[in-house]
Amino acid sequence: MKTIEDIEALETLYDVVNPLAIRKVTPVLTPLYRQWIGAARFVVLSTIGPEGTDGSPRGDDGPVVRIVDDSTLWMPDWRGNNRMDSLRNIVRDGRVSLMFMIPGENNVVRVNGTAVVSDDPDVTRTFEQGGRYPRTVIVIRTGEVYFQCAKALMRSGLWTRDGMEGLPTAGQFLKERQQAFDGAAYDETYADYAKDRMW
Repeated sequence: MKTIEDIEALETLYDVVNPLAIRKVTPVLTPLYRQWIGAARFVVLSTIGPEGTDGSPRGDDGPVVRIVDDSTLWMPDWRGNNRMDSLRNIVRDGRVSLMFMIPGENNVVRVNGTAVVSDDPDVTRTFEQGGRYPRTVIVIRTGEVYFQCAKALMRSGLWTRDGMEGLPTAGQFLKERQQAFDGAAYDETYADYAKDRMW
């Protein structure tokens, strides 16, 4: 397979960048970007560390991040599987990227920046949910904020196509790795299991 070995060779395959793709980038959260991010309940958080990269879906029943000021976002780390892949990466390499998505909207808002992990009680206490608190909060400083061209979501029909039938379930994925595992029972009981472990 032929591969591209340098940037110059890569650039010869593409047209000149559209000036609007550069002009839309801002280092801070402008009023309109604040409005979009404040409405988002779902984001993909990308990090990098010594073991490689990680992309983690994050969601909440309200805004998925808190806008602190024009260049700072707080993201609570709610209960999960305790792998801490993203958190481990951030502690060792603070570079992060976020991709905010809103159902029905084909535009995506992206943030590139740096992050730290805080367990400061004055911060974690502000995210109280039914008497529960996140153990840590990811503090993100923006470097670039911009919207992504809608073509990817338009091509995929992400919000307009029906779901695919017959896809593997979480229980089936687990059983594939450990044959003795009862995947059917896992799938049947997971919704009840997760209900009290969301925050």
